[in-house]
Amino acid sequence: MAKSQKEKTKKRVVSVGKLGQAHIKATYNNIIISMTNEIGQVISWSSAGKMGFKGSKKNTPYAAQVSAGDCAKVAHELGLRKVEVYVKGAGVGRESAIRTIQDAGIEISTIKDVTPIPHNGCRPPKRRRP
Repeated sequence: MAKSQKEKTKKRVVSVGKLGQAHIKATYNNIIISMTNEIGQVISWSSAGKMGFKGSKKNTPYAAQVSAGDCAKVAHELGLRKVEVYVKGAGVGRESAIRTIQDAGIEISTIKDVTPIPHNGCRPPKRRRP
């Protein structure tokens, strides 16, 4: 039986402290920024697609700057003051996103690159026959 329009589910309450983490995932198609508390529960998030950028405009430093500013502003209002930044991916806009988080009033303690690197991963496809 489906819930009616008047019945609402209880919103999950996340505790926000002064310390937290900022996760920046920069792919070739989009950039996603998530601010979490020390445990890893998401406080606020934003992406270039959420901010209204479409197509190749999502993969620009300006789109990263706008989305990082939106995410950092919400987290700062909730009480987040100091973050450790974890950057993943090879897309552009990683540096501009970090700079924008700092400009929003959130202090950055460390920056770590957690991009997954294959240790001689998948076997390459067979050579093409003439």
